[in-house]
Amino acid sequence: QLQLVESGGGLVQPGGSLRLSCAASGDTLNTYAIGWFRQAPGKEREGISCISKGAYTNYRDSVKGRFTISRDNAKNTVYLQMNNLKPEDTAIYYCAGGSTVVFCGDYDVTEYDYWGQGTQVTVSS
Repeated sequence: QLQLVESGGGLVQPGGSLRLSCAASGDTLNTYAIGWFRQAPGKEREGISCISKGAYTNYRDSVKGRFTISRDNAKNTVYLQMNNLKPEDTAIYYCAGGSTVVFCGDYDVTEYDYWGQGTQVTVSS
């Protein structure tokens, strides 16, 4: 069974950068689509980026050009490099894995069977 652990969150000033990691154990990460989701207080969880089994990547418009998703198969880890962070990026960030995701850019939470515990990202001066 796939287990996911996020790390790398923290407090950063506007314009700063963070790199989130999603480390997998229990199975091989590249047999899953991996999505990054975030949930801000009082808001619904939203998908922001994903990478398919075949390494197709997708980004929500609000993060396109600022965030980059990548996968290191040797380390069984997916990363989310976040640059030029804005206060509206403040949220808990989750990675999730799904083995039967049809199109990861749909960010359909029902297609993701495995979730990490989340890591807090706070963008504030």
